[in-house]
Amino acid sequence: MKIEEVRHLTDDELQTELSRLRRHIFDLRSQAVTEKLENPSMITNTRQDIARLLTVMRDRQSPRENVTAEPVTRQTKG
Repeated sequence: MKIEEVRHLTDDELQTELSRLRRHIFDLRSQAVTEKLENPSMITNTRQDIARLLTVMRDRQSPRENVTAEPVTRQTKG
């Protein structure tokens, strides 16, 4: 799934797709343990798709929630 495809999804679709991909990666890991996984790169691709979804979901949060705290600067003696 490409990032442009992810950006066109609604919030509900993002949640649904995230749930689906998490279940899929669970199934892939189960197959890997039982040595039935034909293509090990599918795990990596699924993890990347999950990361894309989470990135878009984070970007859609309100800007106020995305702001991190200001770094604390220490005063030096001198």
